Amino acid sequence: MKILLTTDTWTPTVNGVVTSTVALRTELQARGHEVRVLTLAGSGRTYTEDGVTYLGSLDAGLIYPGARLRTPALHGALRALAAWQPDVVHSQCEFSTFAPARQLAKAAGAPLIHTYHTVYEDYTHYFSPSRRMGRCLAQLFTRSICDACDAVIAPTPKIQWLLTGYGVHCPVTVIPTGLDLDRFAAAPDPALRAALDLPAEEPVLLYLGRLAKEKNISELLEALPGMARGVLLIVGDGPERAALEARAEALGVAHRVRFAGMVAPAEVPRYYALADAFVSASTSEAQGLTYIEALAAGLPLLCRDDPCVRSLITPGQDGWIYHTPGELAALVNALPTGGAAEPLRRKARQAAAPYTRQAFGASVEALYRRAILDKPAVPRTARTRSVILW
Repeated sequence: MKILLTTDTWTPTVNGVVTSTVALRTELQARGHEVRVLTLAGSGRTYTEDGVTYLGSLDAGLIYPGARLRTPALHGALRALAAWQPDVVHSQCEFSTFAPARQLAKAAGAPLIHTYHTVYEDYTHYFSPSRRMGRCLAQLFTRSICDACDAVIAPTPKIQWLLTGYGVHCPVTVIPTGLDLDRFAAAPDPALRAALDLPAEEPVLLYLGRLAKEKNISELLEALPGMARGVLLIVGDGPERAALEARAEALGVAHRVRFAGMVAPAEVPRYYALADAFVSASTSEAQGLTYIEALAAGLPLLCRDDPCVRSLITPGQDGWIYHTPGELAALVNALPTGGAAEPLRRKARQAAAPYTRQAFGASVEALYRRAILDKPAVPRTARTRSVILW
């Protein structure tokens, strides 16, 4: 098959959408398919390189940190992709690249598949002064996007339930993102531990991800005073970093927090290898790929209650679910370490085992084939007329 993946973000940006899309492209190529990518450039210049078409874009950081919007007058790049005639167009984002994805699918007579990666109602603080109004807008926007597609992929049952509640009529299939799990089997690095000033006798609690309001990281800091032991290692960066550093100072726990900053993707397994548990207070995750990475690294999860972790964590075996900072503190106080933690680590790796890149690719490929069979044939003359719309 000829498959076009469209996404507003691409490497070297690090986020869940990029991780999922790169994993999918890699596996689809390994399965013998020709895969191209349509994304946004980091500048106004449009160009193609290594099978990736970068559309010129403008900074839209005032809307959301790091966001970009595509520029007009991109006829040549889109005409070239239309002439390639993809068998499937698979959109990963709802904004700048969705309209081209829809037009390209129409031009090729191909099914349009969309993966719903982001729970926008948890991001209302970025675009609406009223949370209630923001949630209504998120529902309307989501419904309009999904109902323009032939099929939608939900990474978890949580997202499938959400879309059903929004009144989405397009068929929704649950397909979890899969990863290259073997890369997270790193050995602990004493030199890195020393560089981060992590005391040898203290358990290390790792949070890895974007430092943003919707991640609720301040709750992790609020749990620290109730912990008899433990150092919180925060890996990542974002707009909330200064506020989190100030909060740690105000709580009197700054000496128990390490802000490691952003690290290169290739270095991430080394940080998982330092930890005794992975912690998260977020309820805004669609799937939480860092949860799967942590499990693959043998880390038990200590996560705030949310539908996306209920199907991932077996309490007492590969982690625990908490509801309040006090509950989190109590779980950390009882957390086994050293040799006593080996059964937890073993169960954690077993919990990650189903989330392979191979299983991910096979499931998405099967969905593509069903969508192609279900798509009514479009005469080539009609396809040509739709290309002229650009």
